[in-house]
Amino acid sequence: MSKPSQSSTRSGPAAAPPTPRRRFLTQAGALVFGGIVCLVPTLSGLAVLLDPLRRRSKAGKFIRVATLDSLPDDGLPRQFPVIAEHVDAWNRSLEPIGAVYLRRNPGELRAHCLTATCPHLGCFVNYDDESNTFKCPCHNSMFQVDGEMIEPSPSPRAMDTLECKIENEEVLVRFQNFYTGKTDKVAKG
Repeated sequence: MSKPSQSSTRSGPAAAPPTPRRRFLTQAGALVFGGIVCLVPTLSGLAVLLDPLRRRSKAGKFIRVATLDSLPDDGLPRQFPVIAEHVDAWNRSLEPIGAVYLRRNPGELRAHCLTATCPHLGCFVNYDDESNTFKCPCHNSMFQVDGEMIEPSPSPRAMDTLECKIENEEVLVRFQNFYTGKTDKVAKG
């Protein structure tokens, strides 16, 4: 009698193909999971792309710089920092964005405003009490108390003026930075 060979394999019942319902649930789950995985970088990319539109620019807006009490009407300029709100992701802070010189003439209720930046190369100018002039420590540009240039000067133009107004006993300035080294006053950004 011959024995069946042990090398022959036993074939059991064939694996049943997945039911259509199980295949549908697997594919739907993969589709939902894949959509969620793709949605995160897509939304992040859109947020970065649209971020400049979301941000509110401080250029062109009036910023509170000082109180009227801190600006006597003696005609002498006083330097004040310009501090604006800075929003970075979830952080909100106040940061200095520049400096200005404010002065009021005797009997006037309006203020005159000059940027503290030299139009030559962007150094901060200092006010000299003795000579009643502004002096740039970098390249010796000199300016009168109203910002007009004193010749000879390496500066291509007078000090830059800014629009300012007084509201509710506060001095507000429309702060802007300007390109340096140019004869024309051109605002940045």
